[in-house]
Amino acid sequence: MAPWLWLLLCFVYDAAATKMKIVEEPNTFGLNNPFLSQANKLQPRTDPAPVSGPPHLFRLAGKCFSFVESTYKYEFCPFHNVTQHEQTFRWNAYSGILGIWQEWEMENNTFTGMWMRSGDSCGNRNRQTKIHLVCGRSNKLSAVSEPSTCVYAMTFETPLVCHPHSLLVYPTLGEALRRQWDEAEQSLYDELITEQGYKKLLQDIFREAGYLKKTIGNESDVKPNQTHSKTFDTLDQCSAAHTELSEELKRLQGILARHGISYQKNGSSNPELPPVSSVAPTPKDEKKHLRGDTGDRDEH
Repeated sequence: MAPWLWLLLCFVYDAAATKMKIVEEPNTFGLNNPFLSQANKLQPRTDPAPVSGPPHLFRLAGKCFSFVESTYKYEFCPFHNVTQHEQTFRWNAYSGILGIWQEWEMENNTFTGMWMRSGDSCGNRNRQTKIHLVCGRSNKLSAVSEPSTCVYAMTFETPLVCHPHSLLVYPTLGEALRRQWDEAEQSLYDELITEQGYKKLLQDIFREAGYLKKTIGNESDVKPNQTHSKTFDTLDQCSAAHTELSEELKRLQGILARHGISYQKNGSSNPELPPVSSVAPTPKDEKKHLRGDTGDRDEH
């Protein structure tokens, strides 16, 4: 082979190899390419909630902060959303939404975190992210983790929360809502409401202020088999429920007594309940079921 031909082939090979390396990042290409089908772009499931919370944090709205860990780039846009982009040259590099701004998390009169929910699908639920706000010299996203599957935790540093009172909830409320909070505190002190009732009143206040969602979120954001315990708003409701349960227990004990079935209470005795006959069951009684008795409940 002639030397000039060999040099030409080498030049073409080097040019082709160089051209192959100049490839724009797949996730950036997908986000900005106007010719890509709309189905392949990031599609939010819902609109972000209105900006709310401490007014001095509103200046963060409209800005975004990035954090790169391993092959992933995370981007946090306060009061908007959280996204994740895979930094590889794979043709199907992942880009997804980890959550959209929904509501605050509050505890002990303090804003403790920002919840980004209704992200991309993850099995039978949606991805969601909690943003922890901590004091820092500059605004930056400093850490990302995944405590449980498809539930992410991010740390955002900002000098806007360095003052000890910067995240208090009460001062951010309007006069009418602060008055409602004061009344709830007084009712709890006077034992007119229970602790559960007090917490429910606070939840209503926070929803009215726009800090919590007013509607039930997507069921896919709720953990499987998650249940809610029954609570009472006032002591009168609690007493009424106790009376109702006591009457029901008496009725069930009466059914057992009529069928000659012994009943042995577990734990301490209740002086409000009448004594129950302890007639030992006969072999015939042991085979008896209450399924066919009108108005009786089956204890089988």
